[in-house]
Parts: sequence; structure tokens; C-alpha cells
Amino acid sequence: MNSFQLDPRLAADSLPIDSLELCQLRLMNDQRFPWLLLVPARPGTVEVLDLDAADQMRLWDEIRVVAGAVRSVFAPDKLNIAALGNVVPQLHVHVIGRFRNDAAWPAPVWGVGTPEPWPDGAKDEIERLRRALQQTPDHA
Repeated sequence: MNSFQLDPRLAADSLPIDSLELCQLRLMNDQRFPWLLLVPARPGTVEVLDLDAADQMRLWDEIRVVAGAVRSVFAPDKLNIAALGNVVPQLHVHVIGRFRNDAAWPAPVWGVGTPEPWPDGAKDEIERLRRALQQTPDHA
């Protein structure tokens, strides 16, 4: 039985997009950045090394697919991919589309300004991301 529970801080700060084979996919509720989270649905996972080899490979594959969807939907200047966990230790990977004119460029997005929630719960953006994910070869 999988007793995975999403960290309440991640749940409060993000919107659900989809469940992939390994990860829950979420959109940070901050329209300043196209910022997605992949959260492996494995209880007690803090580091990538806590995943078995097959899940580690699956995580990288899902990162590839999600990064491609971000690129397709938002056409960013740069993609940032990171797993920090200093504040929320539950393993989660950030995939962030960055633009030269965004609120944090060229610095990291963490702690910059005040989040601006997506209007209408990001319904349009989430639908566009879902379509892009489905059109990706080898969709996760």
C-alpha cells in the first residue's frame, strides 16, 4: 500500500495538473513564472537517492517530458530544473520556464517578490499543459 501524502506546503502553494506514472505534477500558483513541480508519489522520499534505480530513471524521464511541455506551451528563454528541499524536505523537482524580463532574472526565483496567483485557478494554462503532455512522444 502506498501511504504517500503530499506535503501541506506544496499543496497550499500549487495547483494539481496530473498524475504521471511516478509523480504528481503541479503548477505553482504564481503567474509570474511558468513553474511546475514533480513530486514522486513515494512515501518518505527526501532525496533522489531514496528512489530505487527504476524510479530514478522514471523521474528523469518525467522531467524530460514536463520540461518539453513547458518549452512548448510557454516558449521560455531558459529552463531551470532543480531539487533543493531546504524548506520542504519532501522530494520535489522544480521545472521553471525563465524569461530575460521576468521578475527574478537572472537570479533564482525563490523568495523574490510576492507570488501573484493565477487567475481562474490557471484553468487555461493547465489545459494547455495537459495537451502538450499528451502530444509528447513517450508521454510519461
